[in-house]
Amino acid sequence: MKKAFSTLFLLIFMVLSACSPSPVKDPISSVDVQTEIAPISPAEDSGEVGYPVAAESVMPIYAYPVGTEMEDLPLEEIAEIVVQALAVRDLATVARFVHPELGVCFSPYTYVKGDNPVFLPDQLPELVGSTSVYLWGTFDGSGEPIEMTFDEYFDRFLFSADFSNPEEMAVNEQIGRGNTINNIAEFFPGSTFIEYHFSGFEEEYGGMDWVSLRLVFVQEGGQWYLVGLVNDRWTI
Repeated sequence: MKKAFSTLFLLIFMVLSACSPSPVKDPISSVDVQTEIAPISPAEDSGEVGYPVAAESVMPIYAYPVGTEMEDLPLEEIAEIVVQALAVRDLATVARFVHPELGVCFSPYTYVKGDNPVFLPDQLPELVGSTSVYLWGTFDGSGEPIEMTFDEYFDRFLFSADFSNPEEMAVNEQIGRGNTINNIAEFFPGSTFIEYHFSGFEEEYGGMDWVSLRLVFVQEGGQWYLVGLVNDRWTI
C-alpha cells in the first residue's frame, strides 16, 4: 500500500513539473542591440558643410538663422544673406527672397532693359549646373549677344569679384560710375538697391577695371523682395 502511494505521489510530482513554465532569458541581455545610424545628408556626402539628420528634419538654410522669420529682418541683413548665398551659388536660399510674381531680373550692365532675363523663385535653383544657354543682354561696345549658361554668366558678370567681401558697400547710393546710365529707379519704381563695389584690381588700368553688383529690392506688405541683380562696370 505504501509502495502504491509512493508511486502515485511520484507520478503527480512529475506531471506538475512538466506543466511549470521554463525559465525565460532576460530579453535585454539575450538580444543583440544594434544602433541605427542616421543617413548622411547630401551636403555632407558631397563634401560640403552638413551633418546627419533624421528624415523628417529640415536642413538649415545657408547663412540663414533657423527660427528667424524673413519679414522680421531689416533690408541690409536680408541683402547680406542673399550676397553670401550667391557667393556659393546657393540659389535655393536666394529664391526665398525673390518676389513670387515679379521674379528677379538679371542685367549685365546698370542700364536695365525689358528683354533682360527674369526668373521666378522656383526656377533659380535649376540654373546652377544647367547646360541651357540664355540671352542675358548684349556686350557693351560690340553689341554682340551675351549667350551663356548661368555658370558662365555668373563668372563673367554676376560674381566677377567676391562681392560677399566688397571693398565698399552703400544703400541707395551709386558708388561705381561709368558712361552707362543707371535706370534702376525708373525700371523698378519705388525700389531700394544695395551696391557692393570694388574700385579696381590692376594699377595699370587706373581704376577702369572697377566692378559693382547692385541688389534691387521692393517692399510689399512690410516684406522686402529681391527683384533685380544688376551689375555695373566701366563701359566705353
